[in-house]
Amino acid sequence: MDSIIYLAYNKIMDNTVGSLTQTQRSIIIGSILGDGYLRVIKGRKNAFLEINHSIKQKEYVDWKYDQLRSIVKSRPKSRKGEENRIAYRFYTRQHPELTELFQRFYRNKTKIIPDNLQLNPIILAVWFMDDGSKCRPSDVYLNTQQFNNESQRKIISFLNELGLAASLNKDKSYYRIRFIKSSLPKLKDLIGKFIIPEMRYKIEL
Repeated sequence: MDSIIYLAYNKIMDNTVGSLTQTQRSIIIGSILGDGYLRVIKGRKNAFLEINHSIKQKEYVDWKYDQLRSIVKSRPKSRKGEENRIAYRFYTRQHPELTELFQRFYRNKTKIIPDNLQLNPIILAVWFMDDGSKCRPSDVYLNTQQFNNESQRKIISFLNELGLAASLNKDKSYYRIRFIKSSLPKLKDLIGKFIIPEMRYKIEL
């Protein structure tokens, strides 16, 4: 799987940000926007990242582990949760750059969308693999219900900067983001090369 990232976006890969490559940083930010969680243990200096998905997404978790291996202590492990659901997860080590991201993306332990968020194709691809869904070929969503409406409007403006048009879509009592049909070819062009094979069903339009 590594070659997908290395060959398709080597300009990002070749630069480093502190002790993380920019590719790693992008994967981490995409995960924070999606299903990943940054945590800080009381009395500890730095934050760590938890990656936790269903066992059905084992290949995806293994891919994230392979990409972040340099800051991870142990391989992913399965865990039985409520109603016999099986999760598959790993934790990174504590890291100062994760602390900086925690300070940007959390307020009072709640995820926010920072005003200075800059999306790139890898961030969006990871976010889409976490939270993207497709009901019909023309109905493609980012399930952003965890964010309030103000934050979701920010997301739409950041998507606009990538040339993607989107709108708020009501899902029961919450809202999520729906990509405008005319933007779907652009979305696939931007992120398609970074979607791992096991997640391509989400982007086959």
